[in-house]
Amino acid sequence: MKKAFVTGITGQDGSYLAELLLKKGYEVHGLVRRASTFNRERIDHLYKDFQEEDKLHLHYGDLADYVSVVNILKKVKPDEIYNLGAQSHVAVSFEIPLYTAHTTGMGILNILEAVRILGLKSKIYHASTSELFSGKKGEAPQSEGTQFNPQSPYGVAKLYAHKICEVYRKGYGMFICNGILFNHESPRRGKNFVTRKITFAIKNILSGKQNKLYLGNLEAKRDWGYAPKFVYGMWLMLQQEKPDDYVLATGETHTVREFCERAFGYADLDYRKYVMFDNRQLRPNEVDHLRGDYSKAKRVLGWEPKVKFEKLVDIMMKEELIN
Repeated sequence: MKKAFVTGITGQDGSYLAELLLKKGYEVHGLVRRASTFNRERIDHLYKDFQEEDKLHLHYGDLADYVSVVNILKKVKPDEIYNLGAQSHVAVSFEIPLYTAHTTGMGILNILEAVRILGLKSKIYHASTSELFSGKKGEAPQSEGTQFNPQSPYGVAKLYAHKICEVYRKGYGMFICNGILFNHESPRRGKNFVTRKITFAIKNILSGKQNKLYLGNLEAKRDWGYAPKFVYGMWLMLQQEKPDDYVLATGETHTVREFCERAFGYADLDYRKYVMFDNRQLRPNEVDHLRGDYSKAKRVLGWEPKVKFEKLVDIMMKEELIN
C-alpha cells in the first residue's frame, strides 16, 4: 500500500486529492493546522468512510514550522508528497505579505530539506500557479516556457517555491514536479474566491438574504477549469519515470463578467441588476489575461481538461442551490 502525505488536505484541492488517493488504495496522511475553528467539512465524509479501514490519518503541524514537518515525515515515510498548503489568496497576500512568504514560499523548502536530510525517496508534487505570469496582453497562452513575472506577493512567493524545487531536483536528483495550475474551481472553493463568492451570493439573493454583490475588475480574464480533474493531473505527474513541470489549464479564457452572466442566468437572474463595482476590491497590480497551454500535459501525461467553462459554472450553481 502506497503512502501519501498531503499538505492543505482540508482545502479544495486537498480534499479532492485525498478522495482520489483513497479510492486508489493509498494510505493518506494529511497536515492540518491547529485553529480555534474546526475547518474539516471538506474531508468529513472521507474521515467517516475510511476511518475504520485505518487509511486516513491527520497530523497537526504547520508548513512554516520545520520541526513539525520533519517529525511527521520521519514518522510517515511517504512514497508521495503533495504540497498544496499555502496562503493562496492573491488579494490577501498584499495585506499579509510576510506570512504569505513564510508559508507559500518557505513551506516547500522545509519539506525539501526534511526529505533530503531524512534520506527519504519520496516523490514530491509542488503546487505552482499561473500567478507566476504577468498576464500582459500578447503573452497568452502561457506555457512552461513563458517568462515568469509575478505581480503579487503571492506570485513572488510561489516563484521562489517553484525555483527552489528546480534547484533541489537538479542539485540532489530528487523527484520533484511543479504543477503550474491555472484557475480551477468547484463547489468546494472557498467563499472568498471570486467564483464561489458569485455563486454563494446568488443563493443568498434568491433567499432574500442579500441584495447586491460587490466585485472588483469584471474584465479580468481567467482560464477556469474543474478542480477534481486537475488533482488527477497532479497524481499523473508523480506516476511518470522522470520528474518535470507541467501546465494544467483548459486553453480557454473568460472574464469575471462572463462568469456572472452564466451563473446568474442559471438562476434566471440578470446579473446587471445585482452586481456592483467596488474599487476597494481591485488589486494593486492586476493580472489581466491568463490562458494556459496544456499541450505538454496532454502529450506526456495523457491529461486533458474534461470540464470547460459553461459546464463548470453549471456544476457550481447546481450544487450551491441544492445545499
